[in-house]
Amino acid sequence: MNKNDQEFLVQKIRTQYTEKEHSSLDELKELDLKVKRPANVFAYIFGSIGAIIMGTGMSLVMTDIGATVGISDPMIPGIVIGVVGMLMAIINYPIYKGILGSRRKKYADKIIELSDKIINK
Repeated sequence: MNKNDQEFLVQKIRTQYTEKEHSSLDELKELDLKVKRPANVFAYIFGSIGAIIMGTGMSLVMTDIGATVGISDPMIPGIVIGVVGMLMAIINYPIYKGILGSRRKKYADKIIELSDKIINK
């Protein structure tokens, strides 16, 4: 390992142990995450649940799980359950955009003020 590589490695390790100064840019990043995280968490969870429900309906229609569970004609319940899951998947994005839009309105003033302060430094 040459001297430049050693110095780079030493500096990289050293920065992990030094006290990091909290800057306005860090605060801006935290605010941005505070805006986006709830909408993302909702979208992932709601979308996953919708996909599971849609898959359950598809399984009832396409396999013999309905007979195993005790449903004599699983076609109609399977279609209904699948459509419910599909509707959940379809409305997931508009709900996500609504949550994100309302949170952006809530934090817009703080983010604009902080970003102007950073830009005008």
